[in-house]
Amino acid sequence: MNSDNKYHSMRQRYIGQHTPLIILMASVVAVIFFAFGYTVGSSRCQKQPSANTSESAGASITKTATPTEEQNQQPAQNNADTAKPQLKTYCEQVHNGDTITALLGSYFSPAQILAIARQSEKVFPLSRLCAGHQYRIEVEGDNFVSFYYDIDKNEQLIIRQVDDKFDIRREPIPYEIKVESIGGVINSNLFATVGSLGESSELAQRLMDIFAWDIDFIRDIRQGDYFVVLVEKRYRDGNLAGYGKLLAAEFNNAGRSYFAYYFDDGSGHGGYYDENGKSLRKAFLKAPLKYTRISSGFTRRRFHPVLNKWKPHLAIDYAAPTGTPVHAVADGVIIQKSRDRYNGNKLRLRHSNGYETTYIHLSRFARGMRKGKRVRQGETIAYVGMTGLATGPHLDFRVFKNGRAINPLKMHATAAKPLARKNRKVFAQLVQKLKAQLAAKKAQLLTTTSSAKSTAPGGNTND
Repeated sequence: MNSDNKYHSMRQRYIGQHTPLIILMASVVAVIFFAFGYTVGSSRCQKQPSANTSESAGASITKTATPTEEQNQQPAQNNADTAKPQLKTYCEQVHNGDTITALLGSYFSPAQILAIARQSEKVFPLSRLCAGHQYRIEVEGDNFVSFYYDIDKNEQLIIRQVDDKFDIRREPIPYEIKVESIGGVINSNLFATVGSLGESSELAQRLMDIFAWDIDFIRDIRQGDYFVVLVEKRYRDGNLAGYGKLLAAEFNNAGRSYFAYYFDDGSGHGGYYDENGKSLRKAFLKAPLKYTRISSGFTRRRFHPVLNKWKPHLAIDYAAPTGTPVHAVADGVIIQKSRDRYNGNKLRLRHSNGYETTYIHLSRFARGMRKGKRVRQGETIAYVGMTGLATGPHLDFRVFKNGRAINPLKMHATAAKPLARKNRKVFAQLVQKLKAQLAAKKAQLLTTTSSAKSTAPGGNTND
């Protein structure tokens, strides 16, 4: 009995001495638990419900209720218990290896997932989910409501559960559109100027694509060239999400202005036209790739750097890094796909009106290129290389007219079909409106540029 008392006495003394340590360890465990719980809970961005609550962010109000108030509050609490669960939205992006099962497996059985995949096949195959694309899931309590997946910048896939069935469709992404005017004066190149304005390189590329038939943006650009554009900016959930349509543009190159106005005749395939309704699209692009320089021109007599003898060089050599995409300069059909010790990898295309083009020294062909395949203007058909007799990576580009080699740099390509007569009145009204907006931005740009020059060191001032 004495030994039992002694044991209890020692136990109480031990607990008393180590109570602070026990409390500290318990606190650490609690902190780790809550920290871990918070991390897991915040792995997805959750949009809080917009309904008002009795607690405001960052503040907590404590109120002591009287017996009467408690009686009055009881029914409200009962109603809250039976209220419909709040809608919650979880935002994420697809990761490498993710499948629809990985994304929705927590809500559906394998049989239901299979049914969703089969039903979605004609709308958008779920096997084509791409890593990096955004998606979001809406739930009420533990119940699935809807799934949204961004197919591209314009469309989204929507899967909704309606009772025991699924409603699957693809719809345009709902953007807020704002039209902005942007202008700049080129000091070195178009991409640098656009970047200095705080705009994306996408805008520079869009300008190059629109004026690609009239301006060679490697050879023709001069310091002092300028541009003004009217472009749609798309906003989603209050955040800038890229550009929409480029509605109108003026590009002044070497003192000559080129205009482009976007017009959709209702067929769903809009295009760019000048102020007179002539299509900017020409039969041939100015160049088949984005190159760094022309390393060799069209000539009847050139000293071959590999064969060490004088030969005609009836081509333009565009120097560019290995792997640079090569584009078809016009709609056509592949009539030759070959490889030999002199030309290396080579493609030859036949176009309308007796034209043919060849692309030589390619590193590789684009996927799907084969003899007899039809290609569209601007389509990537191959990649720059140095196969065959070549001293460095470049594209040997040749043009033939009725079997005779012609200088690609001296071609005068014909324009595509002009605007239909029935649309010209509506187009003229649109041009009048857009041209006035371009002119206002241009005046502002040139005034700002002139003021900057006059106040620069060495410039003219009123002093």
